[in-house]
Amino acid sequence: MGFASTLRLSLAHELRTLRGAFYKRLAGRGQADDDLARAFHTLYFDARAYNLTWRNTHFLGHAVLKCPLDLWLYQEILHRVRPAVIVETGTAFGGSALYLASICDMSGHGRVLTIDLEPRPGRPEHPRVTYITGSSVEPEIRARVVREIAGQSPVMVLLDSDHSQAHVSRELETYHPLVSVGSYLVVEDTNLNGHPVEPEHGPGPWEACEAFVRAHPEFAHDTEMDKFLFSFNPRGYLKRLR
Repeated sequence: MGFASTLRLSLAHELRTLRGAFYKRLAGRGQADDDLARAFHTLYFDARAYNLTWRNTHFLGHAVLKCPLDLWLYQEILHRVRPAVIVETGTAFGGSALYLASICDMSGHGRVLTIDLEPRPGRPEHPRVTYITGSSVEPEIRARVVREIAGQSPVMVLLDSDHSQAHVSRELETYHPLVSVGSYLVVEDTNLNGHPVEPEHGPGPWEACEAFVRAHPEFAHDTEMDKFLFSFNPRGYLKRLR
């Protein structure tokens, strides 16, 4: 084996060692670390009251009501999984649908089906985005989604509509069968109800997600998605294993 090959193997080993040490550090981090992360999370989230942070985040001029770290994770997932279809519930202003479609543009693959109860004027138009109006959990809406994705794979699903536990649980049961093995079912805003923000919210996405994973071992939280230490969707990145 030549010097260059030996050096590459050595560097790869060192990187794996450092990466393992980092995740070990995360797993064993102290209370002070957790308190600091939670304090920053709360500060960032609550700044919305002043129209800052995620309330003032735009993609190509369109409001995206998400944490940029989560948007970056989505970009990485889309590049790796290359979904043929991304099903999004909770369109709002259409900024996230435009973002996802633009990443699909860059990779030359995929499209977005985005569902919301109400149409909104001014949503961005994009050839890879299809807007669907209606309740995400109504049988006719699911039937349309099934028709739209027929014969296409992989499929990825993002849940970001009504954040009550009951509604998220219905969405999980409605859409999880559509997710391809190796792809993702993302439950957004699991940070609500004291995880760590808005403790007054009441049971919501976190509780629905935790109950779902217990009942569906074919899905598991992907710890790789914890790498930025801060996400609006803690434990919400569910990867389909089988």
